[in-house]
Amino acid sequence: MNGHFNSDDKVYSQYQLAEMYTINPATAAKGLSLLVDENILYKKRGLGMFVTADAKEIIMNKRKNYTFKRLVQEIVLEAKRLHISDVELIEMIKSAQSEEGE
Repeated sequence: MNGHFNSDDKVYSQYQLAEMYTINPATAAKGLSLLVDENILYKKRGLGMFVTADAKEIIMNKRKNYTFKRLVQEIVLEAKRLHISDVELIEMIKSAQSEEGE
């Protein structure tokens, strides 16, 4: 998401990841395989793993549909617990957006 890897860039190998994060190489391989299964990475036999053309879009959609949606649901639930009205909640969101833009 931060542009560190672009489409068709080669990513770190399982051994590089294992060394960087002090994890078992099998764990790193499992993570890479999950990214291949989600079409974020693709394999080139003998060359390594590379970023797919749609990786950024796939990750953004996943974050919107799972992570962000869950966060919004938690905020709405907490607002109900605190008896914050929909109007007040929307105003809080708008206020946070304007503060972020400054």
